[in-house]
Amino acid sequence: MLKTSEQFIKGYRTYLKIERGMSLNTYSSYCSDIREFISCLSSESGTDIDPRSIQKEDISEYVNSLPERDVSKRSQARILSSMRSFFKWLMLEGEIKENPCDGIASPKPGRHLPSVLSVEEVDSIISSVDTSTEAGMRDRAILEVLYGCGLRVSEASELKISCIYLDEGFVRIVGKGDKERLVPLGEPAREAIINYLSVRREPADRASGDILFLNKSGKRLSRVSIFNMVKKQAAEAGIAKELSPHTFRHSFATHLIEGGADLRVVQEMLGHENILTTEIYTHIDSSKWQKDIMEHHPEA
Repeated sequence: MLKTSEQFIKGYRTYLKIERGMSLNTYSSYCSDIREFISCLSSESGTDIDPRSIQKEDISEYVNSLPERDVSKRSQARILSSMRSFFKWLMLEGEIKENPCDGIASPKPGRHLPSVLSVEEVDSIISSVDTSTEAGMRDRAILEVLYGCGLRVSEASELKISCIYLDEGFVRIVGKGDKERLVPLGEPAREAIINYLSVRREPADRASGDILFLNKSGKRLSRVSIFNMVKKQAAEAGIAKELSPHTFRHSFATHLIEGGADLRVVQEMLGHENILTTEIYTHIDSSKWQKDIMEHHPEA
């Protein structure tokens, strides 16, 4: 019986999830890229394309069409990476003999400097939260751990009470690829968590029992809800910058490096596998002092 393209994608998704240990967000993005690519080829041919029949020319033509659709270079590179991974899996499965992506150059995106908040802006956003309600106490605690611990939004959403060691002053985080790391818990974050736990609502079910941040239904607060809360509090604080929960993570790392923290220590706290990822924050710091120099230089 012939497999449909969707059956191949489901097999690939299982490989990414089980064998590669990728997070839900990562393997969903990879599969979405492949689905979009195959859908595009199928619509042109009028039939469901067998991934095993795809040639290098098909991939090159598709990649070359991405700029015309206003797809950024960074996204183009990710899409090609998804395709390389997919066809590599087909090779491992014995479905094809060669990877048709071989020899196709990946677009080189410029180094992206993420948006960073100043210490004063962070304080302003956190202070804008109304802590007279349970939701306010929760939101204050979320903002404190996003900034104080440098957590990813998914890590904050999935943070478990059993992984918080209030007396010892650290939290145990399960990050990308199920890799664990220990992150120090500062006093502001510790105090905010304690205050929230004193008013935290009853969990809706057993699955939610150990989850720290709950929604009004007593279940795990979603990433989208945290994103919306951050945008709302930034607006209330009068911060006009385009930001997201990840901005607090960027700010956490940048402020540490500006304060003289060792790059390896910051890498460990962020859970970066490669220190080159962490080095982006040294460039942010450099751009800051370059700006200061040019503003105060006599020939400026």
